[in-house]
Amino acid sequence: MIEISLFVEDFGHEEFLTALIERLAAETGSGARIRARSVRGGRGKVLTELGQYIGDVEKGREPMPDLLVVATDANCEGYTSRKKQIERVAATLIQSYPAKLLVAIPDPHVERWMLVDSQAFKAVLGRGCNAPDLKCERERYKHMLLTSMRAAGIVPPLGGMEYARDIVEHLDLQRAGKLDVSLGLAIASLRSGLKSPP
Repeated sequence: MIEISLFVEDFGHEEFLTALIERLAAETGSGARIRARSVRGGRGKVLTELGQYIGDVEKGREPMPDLLVVATDANCEGYTSRKKQIERVAATLIQSYPAKLLVAIPDPHVERWMLVDSQAFKAVLGRGCNAPDLKCERERYKHMLLTSMRAAGIVPPLGGMEYARDIVEHLDLQRAGKLDVSLGLAIASLRSGLKSPP
């Protein structure tokens, strides 16, 4: 059983990434025990709590997980910029255990990942969705997700991310990873880490 500490900025990230990690762990034949550490408060809180957690691990106050997964939206800053921000906070961990840190950075937002595979969307909600464009506007993909769900006759009480687990279960991972580069990077990173944890 692979022990994973998960740092994400909100409920949507937690739902999507937990489901994705569990699916990939099952595919690789390894079980995963996921402990969500930060799931509210946005990117700033994720980075702050990540830094505190790494300090606690280094001082022996927290056990060292097999993997540490950190997810935050790119929010129009770009994948590379966000990855560097995370790596700066985790620099001491990376020096000692370079393969323990895995990042998942939806570019620009996690809601786009929900829309990238219309067939998975249809399998869960009964109607497909339009392929998402790739533009960076605040709230754009939240709006697209809600619009697509309403078109399927669903009024989601939590903004639509409560369907993330089901959509991830139906995703064609290879196709989805090609349609969204940031999702493809997350899938490849998680798959590799789960196959051979450090």
